[in-house]
Amino acid sequence: MASAKTSCTEENLLCSICLDVFRNPVSTRCGHNFCRTCITKFWDTKQKYNCPICNHLFQTRPYLQLKAVKSCLVCLISYCQTHLEPHQRVAGLKKHRLVEPMDRLEEIMCKKHNQLMELYCMIDQVCVCQICTEADHRFHPVVPLKEEYEVKLAQLGKMEAEVQQMIQERKQKIKEIKDTVKCSKADAEREIAGSMQVLTALMRHIEKCQEDLNQMVKQRLKDSEKQAEDLIKELEQEIEDLTNRSSELKPRSHTEHHFHFLQTFRSPKNPPPTRDWTTVEVRPQSFVGTLRISLGQLEETLSMEMKKMPDGELKSVQQYEVDVTLDPDTAHPRLILSEDGKQVHDGGVWKELPDNPKRFTKYIHVLTRQSFSSGRFYFEVQSKDKTAWYIGVARESIDRKDESLMTPETGYWSLFLDGWKKGLLQKVGVFVDYDEGLVSFYDVEARVHIYSATGCTFSEPLYPYLCPSNYDYEGTNSAPLILSPVNQTD
Repeated sequence: MASAKTSCTEENLLCSICLDVFRNPVSTRCGHNFCRTCITKFWDTKQKYNCPICNHLFQTRPYLQLKAVKSCLVCLISYCQTHLEPHQRVAGLKKHRLVEPMDRLEEIMCKKHNQLMELYCMIDQVCVCQICTEADHRFHPVVPLKEEYEVKLAQLGKMEAEVQQMIQERKQKIKEIKDTVKCSKADAEREIAGSMQVLTALMRHIEKCQEDLNQMVKQRLKDSEKQAEDLIKELEQEIEDLTNRSSELKPRSHTEHHFHFLQTFRSPKNPPPTRDWTTVEVRPQSFVGTLRISLGQLEETLSMEMKKMPDGELKSVQQYEVDVTLDPDTAHPRLILSEDGKQVHDGGVWKELPDNPKRFTKYIHVLTRQSFSSGRFYFEVQSKDKTAWYIGVARESIDRKDESLMTPETGYWSLFLDGWKKGLLQKVGVFVDYDEGLVSFYDVEARVHIYSATGCTFSEPLYPYLCPSNYDYEGTNSAPLILSPVNQTD
């Protein structure tokens, strides 16, 4: 006798001591199976020898039997080839029912009828024997255990597949979150590096501005002091000359004798030439406006530095490009759309079209088929050779039939050109961060940021929208607006 080789459940393949698949299985006389090493070590620590499963007590240490080849449903014992011999020879034992080796035979026998439970009751969801189907389960549908086992196994397999799918989906979500964090980190590092570059340059310009301002003020002060010194020197020289002249005239003025005074008097020399100081006005040096001049120069420098930023900024938003096409069901009856849904222009004629609640009938607008309710998206529109247009995004609930201002309050976030400046913008880029409430516009050709609407609150889907504006019959503004793929090498 020995352990069961196989059974219809996984636990029948496991050793009840190590809870692992049998290794070198053996059986006790009570019909229970264990790994040879497990049961040997178990009894090595005991003074009495009992079965770990049924607690059957053996008087002496049992002899461990070899691998089972058959199990007897009458004896409820599994036998190795040697000990199976009596069942093949003795007439009474030959009537016993032998099956493939099983473990825990007592558990699969009906306690009420002492018969093998080979059937499964579909109503009570329990295993039953043949006699049970003729008694308590007489009118219940039953199926062979193997059949129900295969059904349950298939259910478990399906459930396991679903669980594995859920696990994979969550692992994918974790990867997406990590990728998002990684992308955000890269964006943050790029933004920090770019801003540090610009701000460092700006600080250098501010420091230079401060230095230039100090030099300018000091130079102007120095020039003022030099002017004052020169004037003082000139005044002191005139004072000296006039003092000398006064010294020459004093002795004569003290002669009281008329005859002598007149006898010695000579016409005095003319006074030394002097400046008319009444016309000389000396004022404190004013430094008002010096700072304003320096800040004006700094502003020009800052503007130049700011123009260097959008190129990297534009590249960072272009990665969120989406492929959108125009929806003919929303197009105003005057609009002409290309077959691929990428171009639109005003045809100048109102077409008779089916009534459609989605269609614009007041403004010559058209929306895209695609809408966005989260995340970020970017698209570009070629506006070459046009003098008027509107480009932007609009919320789903905008009024499409009546006249209204195209403002954020009415559901529009747009950039427009309305005048004679043909070709002022060749291509417009539109970037939206739905969750952050941001809409930004770019001059793609110049790679310059134009304008951003910030702090927006979006609570419904947003649609990219185009308005090519009216076509006049002199040919002005007849060019189409074109949804263009992003070319980051522009």
